[in-house]
Amino acid sequence: MSTNYTVTVLGLGAMGLPMATRLASKLTVNGFDIAAPRLELAREAGVRTFDSARAAVQGADALLLAVRNGEQLNDVLFGDNGVAPALAKGSVVILTSTVGTEAIAGTVARLAEYGVELVDAPLSGGPVRAGDGDLLIVVGATPAALAQATPVLELLASTLTVVGDKPGDGQAMKTVNQLLCGVHIAAAAEALALADALGLDQAKTLAALEAGAAGSFMLSNRGPRILQAYTEEGAEVLSRLDIFVKDMGIVGKAARAASLAAPVAAAAEQLFLLGQAQGLAAEDDSAVIKVVAPTQRHAG
Repeated sequence: MSTNYTVTVLGLGAMGLPMATRLASKLTVNGFDIAAPRLELAREAGVRTFDSARAAVQGADALLLAVRNGEQLNDVLFGDNGVAPALAKGSVVILTSTVGTEAIAGTVARLAEYGVELVDAPLSGGPVRAGDGDLLIVVGATPAALAQATPVLELLASTLTVVGDKPGDGQAMKTVNQLLCGVHIAAAAEALALADALGLDQAKTLAALEAGAAGSFMLSNRGPRILQAYTEEGAEVLSRLDIFVKDMGIVGKAARAASLAAPVAAAAEQLFLLGQAQGLAAEDDSAVIKVVAPTQRHAG
């Protein structure tokens, strides 16, 4: 890896900035954001900043994108101010978001018109792990595109799993992953709500569950934040509840397209949808406990 390799990061927010900072430790990084304060932070971190997205991508070997959904992906690349026409032939677009498989085929075809390939690389992990290069990334890409993206992926990931040789494979794997994550969060919330309803100390219950067969990563990760949901300030927002509204929607679409029943995932999706309807969309996803138990019965 060397500074002769240039990667552009569009969007220098909670995830974009730490990823750009991490990449700038070894590579040349271009960055753009509509917020001037984020550009200043990026400059301080060694990122070359630009006045427009199109200017930022020119000449880059790779473009790193974190978008909310397929519609935003299409707009960033092919909208009125889309960057696709400014991408260098032979470069790659590294998509780190969970957007679902149905958005991929059209994107691949349109990028091919510019001589650009898509690396489907959805990731897991928050801003701290992004800055430490400790993300979990699953990848679907042609061998040539993967080779082009490797300097970026290896700097960001502690666990890098190539799940297939075409874009869309990464989205498929992440969809399966999100099914389990969403169900586990919802189940953890229900379990701790039940503990409270039965008069148990929730913190002690959580510790006991973690030590036994009922333990899971999501129980340990979200459990403490679930218990903070009832405090006045609530849990720190590390993953918004409406992200799982989106992701469980992707799971449901994928299951229906495959003619597969997914009743447990559908039930979890309904909890997140109810949370969004109740004004919890911008809260941490651990706040889903308040859907089944709006108040805590036994403060512990």
